[in-house]
Amino acid sequence: MSESKTEIVVGGMVVAVAAGFLVYAAQATGTVGADPGYELNASFRSANGVDIGTDVRMAGVKVGRVTDLELDPQTYRAHTVFTVTEGIQVPEDSAVSIASEGLLGGNFVELLPGGSPFYLEPGAEIEFTQGSVSLISLLAKFVAGDGEEAGE
Repeated sequence: MSESKTEIVVGGMVVAVAAGFLVYAAQATGTVGADPGYELNASFRSANGVDIGTDVRMAGVKVGRVTDLELDPQTYRAHTVFTVTEGIQVPEDSAVSIASEGLLGGNFVELLPGGSPFYLEPGAEIEFTQGSVSLISLLAKFVAGDGEEAGE
């Protein structure tokens, strides 16, 4: 009888740990418990390293996350929808870029605020964008010697 009690306790702990992982995964991907905010749009030439749930940061502080990413069949650009936390106003001349956390880090969407006294409305599109930079192609150019050499 004590063996079945032990099995029940261990089984209950396994179920509790599994439920904890599911809750964590749902929060990490933004499917549940998403921060209230408003949506903005941007179109990138290259959105390498960005996926649904990727952080949106301003001045290094997380202010939202990417909620949708798809290819626009007319322009062949990556159309991105992301949220910005309610209460943070983004000037209408702001820019958005895809930045990297470092050589081995992941990418994130960075909002670069402009100086306009007017702010973007929910659902607006940010016109000034810069896509992700491929470190592999930069290294290949460096190794191949593309560019000016010193002394020539």
